[in-house]
Amino acid sequence: MTFISSSFFSSTPAETKELVSWMRGHDSSVSSISVHGSGRYAITTSTDTAQLWDLDTFQRKRKLNVRQSVGIQKVFFLPLSNTILSCFKDNSVFAWEFDTLHCKYRLPTPVEGSVLLYKVFAVTRDGRIFVAGGKSNHLHLWCLQSKQLIRIIQMPAKVRAVRHLEFLPDSFDGGSNQVLGVLSQDNIMRFINIETCKLLFDIGSHEEGISTAAVSPNGRYIASVMENGSLNLYSVQALDQEGNKPPPPMFKVVKDWSKCTSEANKQAMRVTSGRSEWPWKSKGSKIQTRLLKLQVNSSFENKENELPGGLNKKRLQALLKGFGEYPAKYRMFVWRSLLQLPENHLAFSSLIDKGTHSAFVNIQNAYPIKSRKLLRVLQRTLSALAHWSAIFAETPYIPLLAFPFVKLFQNNQLICFEVVATVVVNFCQHWFEYFPNPPVNVLSMMENVLAHHDKELLQHLIKYSVTSQVYAWPLLETLFSEVLTREEWLKVFDNIFSNHPSYFLMIAVAYIICSRAPLLHCNQTADFEYFFHHRNNLDINVVIKEAYHLMEATPLDIHPQRMLDDFIPLTKGQYPVFNKYPTFIVDYQTRERERIRQDEIEYLRERQLAHELEAKAQERKAEDEAWYRKQELFREAEEQRRKILLEEEKKLAEQKQRLAAVKRELKVKELQFLDASRRRFLKYQQDQRQMELKRLDDEIARKASMREQETAATVQDVEVQRLELESQRQLFEQHLIKDQEAVTKEMKEEVDAHRRKVNLEDHLVQRLMEIEREEKQKAQIVAEENLTKAEQKRFDTDWRLQALHKLRRDDQNREKHYEEIAKILHDNRVKEAELLKTMREAEEKKWEEVIQKKAQLEEEQKAAAAADEHRKQFLEDKINDALKLAEKLQREDGYFGERIDNAVLLCHVGMKHSATEYKPSVQC
Repeated sequence: MTFISSSFFSSTPAETKELVSWMRGHDSSVSSISVHGSGRYAITTSTDTAQLWDLDTFQRKRKLNVRQSVGIQKVFFLPLSNTILSCFKDNSVFAWEFDTLHCKYRLPTPVEGSVLLYKVFAVTRDGRIFVAGGKSNHLHLWCLQSKQLIRIIQMPAKVRAVRHLEFLPDSFDGGSNQVLGVLSQDNIMRFINIETCKLLFDIGSHEEGISTAAVSPNGRYIASVMENGSLNLYSVQALDQEGNKPPPPMFKVVKDWSKCTSEANKQAMRVTSGRSEWPWKSKGSKIQTRLLKLQVNSSFENKENELPGGLNKKRLQALLKGFGEYPAKYRMFVWRSLLQLPENHLAFSSLIDKGTHSAFVNIQNAYPIKSRKLLRVLQRTLSALAHWSAIFAETPYIPLLAFPFVKLFQNNQLICFEVVATVVVNFCQHWFEYFPNPPVNVLSMMENVLAHHDKELLQHLIKYSVTSQVYAWPLLETLFSEVLTREEWLKVFDNIFSNHPSYFLMIAVAYIICSRAPLLHCNQTADFEYFFHHRNNLDINVVIKEAYHLMEATPLDIHPQRMLDDFIPLTKGQYPVFNKYPTFIVDYQTRERERIRQDEIEYLRERQLAHELEAKAQERKAEDEAWYRKQELFREAEEQRRKILLEEEKKLAEQKQRLAAVKRELKVKELQFLDASRRRFLKYQQDQRQMELKRLDDEIARKASMREQETAATVQDVEVQRLELESQRQLFEQHLIKDQEAVTKEMKEEVDAHRRKVNLEDHLVQRLMEIEREEKQKAQIVAEENLTKAEQKRFDTDWRLQALHKLRRDDQNREKHYEEIAKILHDNRVKEAELLKTMREAEEKKWEEVIQKKAQLEEEQKAAAAADEHRKQFLEDKINDALKLAEKLQREDGYFGERIDNAVLLCHVGMKHSATEYKPSVQC
C-alpha cells in the first residue's frame, strides 16, 4: 500500500507535493481509509486485513486479521467518538474501544426483514444512526445507542442493489442527519428522508449514469463522476425544495392513536415520492392540524419580532423560558434566525482570498491545537476578521473569543465568521474604546450592578485588591468557554442570543453572584485568578435565572441596557465598517510593529552578513593553518619514509637469503616426498594384485564347492526317484496278484497314477520357475528337467503296458468264470427255470449298468488323456522357449555356451543311461 497524497498525510502544505511517507503492510488493494477526528490516526481496510496507523510517526500500531472465509467489508471510526466499527462479510458488526481495542458490543443479527448481505455502510455525523445496504432494495437502520434494528426501508422496485450510501450533512441539524443518498445499480442516486421515507430528489439518469459521488462537508454541493468520464457539480439548495422550508411548528395536535390499525409494531417503511406510508396508518386516515389563532392587537408586535425562516422571537423566548434551551436538532437554525445572518458569500470570499494575515501566520505556536483542521479554520477565520478590521489583528484575546464558535461551526466557515462578527458588533460594544487596555467602561457597568445587588461580595473583592479585570474580564474575553462545559455554554448562548446585548453582561455578574460562597473563602489573588479561569461546581440554570432577575431588578440608571445599543444584524451584500476603536493607537501599533519588523529584518540581514564574513575569515585562516600543517607533515613523512625504505631494503636482502635457503630445503623435501610416494604406490600396486589373485582363488574355490554340492544334490535326487519308481513297481505287482480286488486296485492305481502325474507336473513347473529365476543355472535345470521327463515317460509307458496286460488277463479270467457260471446255469436251467429267468433279468440289468459305467469310464479316460497331452505339450513348449532363450543369450554372450552344450548332452545321455551312472564334468 502506498500513500502519495501529501495533502492527506503530510504536515506540510499540499502545494509542496512531496512524498512524506510510504507505508507498506497490505497485500491486496486498499478499499477504504478512515481518519480519526483528531487527525492523528487512520484505519486502512482491504479484503483480508485492517491496519491502524499513527499519522504523526507513520508507523503501524495494530493489525486486524480474519479468516479468508469471513472477509472484511469496512472498518472505520465513528464520528465524535473513540469507537471503531468493523463490518465483516458475514453481516457481523463489532464496535471496539479505540484506546484499549476491547470489544464494546456487537449488533445482533436481524430476526425479521429481507435477507440482506451488507456491502455498503453510512453513519450520521453524531454517530447515533448506522445504515447498511447490499444486494437488495432494503436498507437496515440501526440505533447504535440501543444496539437495535429500528427500521427497514424498502427502496422502489427499480432498485435491486445498493452501491453507495452517504448522508447529506446540514449545519443546523446537530449532526443527526436525516437525508440519505442511495446510489443503486441503475446509476441513479436517490436522496430520501429516513424519518418520513420521502423521496426528496434524485440525480443521474439511465442515459447519463453516475459512477461515484461525494457530498461537500457543509452539505451544499454534490460532486459526481459520470460514466462518460465527466464531472458534474450539483447544488443541493436548487434540488431540494423540502430543505428550503422552515422547520415544522413546535405546536402539534394530540391525536387519539387508538383508532389506528394493529400494525403499529412493524418496522418496515416504504419510500414514496410524495408522502411516507407508515404501516400502522390506514389508507383513509388523515392527519388534522390545528393552528393557534393570534390576537389581533398583537400584529404590530409580531412584525417586529418576525425572524428569517418563519420564526418569531417572542415565541422563541417563551419556548426558551419553558425548556431552558433550544432543541439540539434545531439550535443552529434558530441561532441563524436570531442573529439574522446575511450570508454574504462574495464578501466573505474576498476576505478569504486575501490569504493568511501576517498576525496569525504562526498562531500554532501560541495556540497548539491538536486538530489540524480546527487550527486551519481558526487561522482563516481570524485572518478574515483582521482583513475586515485592523483592530482584530492587534487584539490578543480575539482567538479566545472566536475559538468556541470556530469549533462549533468548523464545517461552515461563512456562518462561523458571520456569527463571530455579529457577536463582536453587538455583544462586545465599547470593548475597544480603551484599546489596548481592557474595556474599563464595560467593567465599570458590571461593577455597578454587582455593587447594587451584592455589596458584601464587592467589598470582599476590594479588600483583597481584586479588580474587575480579575473577576469579570476573564469571563468576557473567553465568552465563558473556560468555566463552562459544551452543553452549559450552548444553553447560556441560547439565552444570550435571544435577549438584549446587555444580558451578556448580566450573565457574567450572575455567575459572580452565584459563586459568592467560594469567593468569600478566598483570600489570595492567585486563588481568585484560578477560580475565574477554570470550571467550577455551579448550576448553570441558577445562573441563567439570576441573570433574568438582574435584568428586571437592576435600576435604569445603572442598567447596561441604557448604555448599550439594541441588536443590529450585519448588513447584506457587504459587511459594515467596524471602526469603533482608537484608530491612531492601532495605526501607531501597526506602524511600530511594521517598523520593528523591518528593523528586525535589517538586523537579521546584517547579522547574517557579519556571520558570513566572519565565517569566511575563519575558514580562510583554518585553510592556511591546515596548508602549513600539511606541508610540515609532508616533510616529516618524507624523511620517515626514506628511513623506512632503507630498513625495508635491508630486510628484503635478508629475506631473499632466507627464502633461497627455504627453497633448497623445500626442494630436498619434495624429492624425498616423491620417492616415498613412488615406493608407497608400488607397494600399493603389489598389494592390490595379491588381493586380486587371492580374490580369484577364493572365487574359483567357491564355484568348485558349489559345483560339487549341486552335483551331489542331483545324484541324490536321481537316486531317490529311482527308489520311488522301484517301490511303485513292486506295489503294482502286489496289486495285480490279488484277483478278488482287481477293480478296487485298478481304481487305486488310477488315483495313484493321477497323483504321480500331478506331482510330476508340479515338479516340472517348479523346475521351469527355477530356470526363469536362476539365470546362472538355466542349462543344468533344463537338462535335469529333460532327463526327468524322459525317465518319467519311460516309467509311464512301462506302467501302462503292465496295467493293460493285467487288465487283459483279468478280462480273460472273468470270461472263463462267466462261461463256467453259464454252464452251471444251463445244467440247472430245467430245475430252476423260474429262478434262472429272474437271475437273467437281474444279470441283464447289471450288465447294462456295467456297460454304461465302462462307457463313462472310457470317456473320462479319453478326457484325462487329452488333458495330460495338453499339459505335456504346454511343458514342452515352455522348455523349448527356455532353450531358445538360452541359445539367444549364448549368441549375445559366450558365457553360457559351455553350460548349454553340457546340458543338452546331459539330456541325451540321461535318456540312454541310468542317472546314477552319469557324473557331469562341467561347472553349472
